[in-house]
Parts: sequence; structure tokens; C-alpha cells
Amino acid sequence: MTFATIALMFVAGFFSGAINAIAGGGTFLTFGVLTLAGLPAVTANATSSIIQFPGYITSTLAYFKEFGSLWKSALTLGLVSLVGALLGALFLMTLSNPAFRVMVPWLLLAATIVFAAGPWLKPKTTDERHAATPVGLIVQALTSFYGGFFGAGMGIMMLASLGLATGGDYHRLNALKNFLSIIIAAVAIIVFSTAGAVSWLHAAIMIPAVALGGYAGVHTAKRVPQTVLRWIVVAAGLSLSIYYFLTG
Repeated sequence: MTFATIALMFVAGFFSGAINAIAGGGTFLTFGVLTLAGLPAVTANATSSIIQFPGYITSTLAYFKEFGSLWKSALTLGLVSLVGALLGALFLMTLSNPAFRVMVPWLLLAATIVFAAGPWLKPKTTDERHAATPVGLIVQALTSFYGGFFGAGMGIMMLASLGLATGGDYHRLNALKNFLSIIIAAVAIIVFSTAGAVSWLHAAIMIPAVALGGYAGVHTAKRVPQTVLRWIVVAAGLSLSIYYFLTG
């Protein structure tokens, strides 16, 4: 790898961690830069999932004060997320690189559309339910499957599913989303590393950057309007979708 590639990976990792801490969509950056660095599609996707793990931890720690009333819902939703993510990750491992490569632009495009629709998908309720609803649990299971399989745009999907499952204001839902993302990423680490699908050299370069970005992103989420950042992510997602359609 050249120094320019390493620098690009580090910068992409930092902004990925920050974007995921705020809402979601950071995987667009890590997956994109890893494929540009020459990794096959399945390896890039698996490595991207591993890279996000420390960012989820630091962003969850940054929300520590908001977590006091969340544990009851977190445990139930955590179990559902574990099962969904495991099935999604195992499904990815059944695919060849060419088969997954064909799916990539469609997955990116679909995730970009969902991410762009985030303001309309994001629940408006501020009630503080603590028991997860059956509908919310089903939607969270599907979101976790997607997260274990691919993950781009998972954050905004999870904010919507958690609004159905438990209710609450934005920062409460975001704290819970970041915690559940730890579980989904942990499952991915076990499945993908066992299958030998991870490039640990690329991961080692990007993990510190994602961790720093994850912690910084929570503080940004509490202070800065998110409209500009959202459309930057949408532009990145559309650009990557077009790139993979043209090069597929």
C-alpha cells in the first residue's frame, strides 16, 4: 500500500466512525475505500464490519448518561440482534466474491435510498416505553440480519426499528442503536474471522481512526445540525452505487 492509500483509509475510518455515531451510513466510506484499496468484495465487506466495532464501543460510552433506563430493552433487543446478525453473517459466507459483487451496487443503492429517507423514517415519538413491542422486535431482527450481511445504512434502519420497539427521543434511540451495533459487529468478528474473510492489515490501519471518530461523532450529534452530513453520505452512497454498476 502507498502512503496516500493509508492516509485515505485513516481519514475514511475517522469520518465513518463519526457518521455511524450520529445516525449511520459510515460503512459506505469504509467499504468503498477498502474496495478501492484492492480487496475483493466479500473481504472488503467483512473487514469493514470488523473495523466498525471500536467506533460502536466509543460512541456507546459517550452516551453513558443516556443509558440508565435502557438496560431492560437493551437485553431483549440484544438477543434478537445477536440471532439476526448471526444468520446474516453466515449467509454472506455462503456467497462467492463474484456473486456478492453483483449484489453490491443494488445493496448500496437501496441503503442510500433508505438513508436519504431517514428524516421520514425516524420515529417522532418521545414516549419512554421500556418493553419492546412484538412488531419492533421483528423489524429489529430483520435489520440485524441485514447488518450481519452487509450493514451500509443499518444505523438509520435501526433508529426506525427501535422507535417501533421501545419509543424514546433521538439520543435515547441513538444510544441504544450504538449498543446493539456492538453486538452485531461482535457476531461479524467471530463469523468472518473464523472463515478467514478479514484483511487484518487493512483493519489495523483503520480501527484507531474509527474509534476516534465514534467518540467525536456523539459530541457532534449533540451540537451540530445533521442535514449537511446526511447529504454528504447520500452523495457518497450514490457515487459508489454508480461506480459499482459501471465496473461490475
